[in-house]
This record gives sequence, structure tokens and C-alpha cells, in this order.
Amino acid sequence: MNAPNPTNDMTDRSREVFRLLVESYLETGDPVGSRTLTRSLSEKVSAATIRNVMQDLEHLGLLNSPHVSAGRIPTQLGLRLFVDGFMEVGDLGGAQRREIDKQMSDESEISTLLDHAGSLLSGLTHTASVVMAPKTESPIKHIEFVSLSPDRALVVLVTEDGHVENRVFTPPVGQTPSAMREAANFLNAMVAGHTVRELKSIVEREISARRSELDALAQNLITAGVAVWSKDANNEERLIVRGRSNLLNDAGSEEDMARIRQLFDDLEAKKDIAQFLDLTDAGDGVKIFIGSENKLFSLSGSSLVVSPYMDADRKVIGAVGVIGPTRLNYGRIVPIVDYTAQLVGRMLRG
Repeated sequence: MNAPNPTNDMTDRSREVFRLLVESYLETGDPVGSRTLTRSLSEKVSAATIRNVMQDLEHLGLLNSPHVSAGRIPTQLGLRLFVDGFMEVGDLGGAQRREIDKQMSDESEISTLLDHAGSLLSGLTHTASVVMAPKTESPIKHIEFVSLSPDRALVVLVTEDGHVENRVFTPPVGQTPSAMREAANFLNAMVAGHTVRELKSIVEREISARRSELDALAQNLITAGVAVWSKDANNEERLIVRGRSNLLNDAGSEEDMARIRQLFDDLEAKKDIAQFLDLTDAGDGVKIFIGSENKLFSLSGSSLVVSPYMDADRKVIGAVGVIGPTRLNYGRIVPIVDYTAQLVGRMLRG
């Protein structure tokens, strides 16, 4: 079930009050009072009216008051709503664009290029920079999945040349830490000399082979009237046995059913592993993590603005970004991070 959208309970006036309050807070870092907002609103209303609106926004979980007599500041939910629905992203000026181009233009080594990108972002935004090196396609020596939270996991890849790479991904719903360990054990048994993409192909062939064997066994039972294919609520196929008495008269069918159960289990396990590999190889798009959403760094009082860079095939291979307090000038920082990421991608592509 989707979470309720606070904007459904907001009027035009409360939207404007909310936007102006967050913009003022991001600019000054101070709680915003009703008298400050009366000077900026498009309509002339009393401070008391604005206080009532602010109280309504507080009830929606968008604002809070650090002190009883102080003004309001946005909550994490309020900042998320502002970034997703109210923020106006500024344009990167020509002078700033030329400055970034100039500082990055002479770099050819990947490590030096990424170091300069990090220093550049830190200097322009007055925050700490975050740089994620390009994903490698080297043969894998070892792979490990680590559960960080119910909706966040880490894959650790150790390549044959000794390089270690960490990638954060969102695991399929319902996957447990034990299931991740089993997936890693299965992959490590065949990983030597193969890249992630090659591993995906191997697992897909395993799935296809198991599926063919399953279809052949099931067809024999269906032809004999012992079983029938059906689909559940998730559109997944299931083999429904029509009666155990039939099987008792046919030892071959009993053996077939045991083999079918084994194949089903094997097929489901390999589907899960294939999903893990897909998620391992995929890259996130542009993201803004606010406060406790930022699980990677576990800093509840920080925000992360990160943008991917891509190879010639438009595949995400890494990312650059900044981390700072939740009171960031998101509208200014987003285009800087985005342009720097695009520039890094172009330079790596040559």
C-alpha cells in the first residue's frame, strides 16, 4: 500500500507557505517565523493566519519547532517533499561550466581524474565529496552479499587482480541473509575466471536447462492425467497433483514427482541468484538521500546528492557526489553534481 501523499491535504496557501519556509531555512539555517513569511507571500494575510497554516503543516509531519516559541523548520519528510515536488533546480551558468571544464580538461589517468572531480565538487559546494570508481569487468575471484537492512544490501566483488569493489543494491522482496549466503556460495563455486556478465549467462543457461527438464517430466504426468499446470496470484506456474491415489499405483510417477519438486526448488533458487546478479550489475540513477534515508553512510543528520557516470554503451559504471548537512542548497548543488558526472563519463569514454 502506498503511503499517503501530504500534498493531497495542502491548499494553495499552505503550499506557498511551505515552499517559502523551506527555501528560507535552506538559505539561513534558522527556524522561520510567521512574520518573516508575511513579507514574502503573494497575498496579504496576518501573521496569525500563517501560524495556523504552519500548525496544519506540522500536523502533516512536514514541519516541526525546535523550541516552543521559535519558528518552524522542515522535517526529513518535509525536505523530501520539497526536493521531489517544490524545488526549482537552477541552471549551471556558463562561467561555472567553463571553470569545471578547465579544471578537468588535462586529466587522462582515471585515478587522477576522479581525485580532481572530488576536489572540484568539494570546493564548489563546500561539502565533502563522494567518488565511486568505475565498475570493473575483470574476472571475479570471490563474491559476497551482505544484508544492510530489509531494503538495502551490499555486494563485495574481489577480482583476480586483487581489486575490491563494493556495490549497494536493493534486494528482491523477502530475501533473507541466509538466502544471500546461499547465493554467494553457489556463485563462488563457479566464479573463477568469469566476469559478472558471464556469470549471468551461466546462471541463465542453468535456468533454461532445469526448465526444459521440468517441462519434460511434467508433461508425462499431465498426459497421464495425474497433474495439471496452474498459475498463482503472482502469475508463477505451479504443478497441481490431482490425486495421491493415482501416484500410489505408479512408482514411476512418485519418482517423477520427487524429481519435479527438486527441480522446482532448484529453479527458484537460480531465479533468485539471477536476480541478484542483475541487481549487482545495474546502477542507480540520480539520487538525493536525505537524513536517515542515507543508509550507506548511516549519518542521520546528512544528505547525499549523487549522480552516475556512464560508459559508451550508456551503462552506469560509477558515480560522483557530495555529502553534507540536510540544509543543503539542493537547487544549486544538483546541476553541479550532474554536470561533473556527465563530464567524467565523457572523459573516460575518450
